[in-house]
Amino acid sequence: MVEPTRRSIAPTTLITGGAGFLGSHLADRLIAEGQDVMCVDNFYTGTKDNIRHLINNKRFELIRHDVWLPLYVEVDRIFNLACPASPVHYQSDPIATTKTSVLGAINMLGLAKRCKARILHASTSEVYGDPQVHPQTESYFGHVNPIGPRSCYDEGKRCAETLCFDYHRQAKVDIRVIRIFNTYGPRMHPHDGRVVSNFIVQALKGDPITVYGDGSQTRSFCYVDDLIDGMVRMMNQDVEIGPMNLGNPNEFTVRELAETILRLTHSKSELVFRPLPQDDPTQRQPDISKARSILNWEPKVGLEDGLKETIAYFRNILS
Repeated sequence: MVEPTRRSIAPTTLITGGAGFLGSHLADRLIAEGQDVMCVDNFYTGTKDNIRHLINNKRFELIRHDVWLPLYVEVDRIFNLACPASPVHYQSDPIATTKTSVLGAINMLGLAKRCKARILHASTSEVYGDPQVHPQTESYFGHVNPIGPRSCYDEGKRCAETLCFDYHRQAKVDIRVIRIFNTYGPRMHPHDGRVVSNFIVQALKGDPITVYGDGSQTRSFCYVDDLIDGMVRMMNQDVEIGPMNLGNPNEFTVRELAETILRLTHSKSELVFRPLPQDDPTQRQPDISKARSILNWEPKVGLEDGLKETIAYFRNILS
């Protein structure tokens, strides 16, 4: 009798950054679908609290590891999510941020090549920089400062995309590349400096709401469940390798977001205005025509509904 191979039993999926905000939600989704999940994280921004409920699950394995170092495992699919994604975190050690993006991509693409695994690389809307095209389509090359304080993340992600497509062209690696726009929801780090988490934490504490600039700059906010669904659909389809925008095309000013959070939290916090950080984009809105047509995907959760879930999460952890 021939023993079944690992691949015939259940796919093993590696998630780098698997203890982070997005990675932990993705692990939940894949395990619910019957996949074995190998979570790799160095816990720089991820936390064991995000995956504590999975530790004893027989389909879950945790490895503490930096992706800028080689990793020797056997997997069928790879979601490369590892990299600090908030300015507070990625600017605190910019060299490590660039190493995570570039060396991490090299190591994970090399692993995918050896294992003949499909790899989905999580890029970012930051590759568009402070865009001069609105909304942003995947064909737009971006407007990025290569030497500014945000460039460790922006250019690191741009280089990682280059590596993905060169590995695909030269080594025939099976890639998928997505560009993630602002995503929010439960398990965000309370001190990551992102606008949604900042505003909610400040509102719940009764602290002043810090608005950078005059609040007229725009963002498009995608709830985490919608983003994870788009990510899984992108990995599972065989039509498009990317890049593919994933985000909510509904655009709001930062001031509108602050006022909505104040109303939903019943907070008495006041708005205070600070200078806009260098290279902070004034507009951000995804064109998701490709995702609609190829993935049959678009966000379903409205901003207020998503914020209510996120506020409940932060209210619980702050208490």
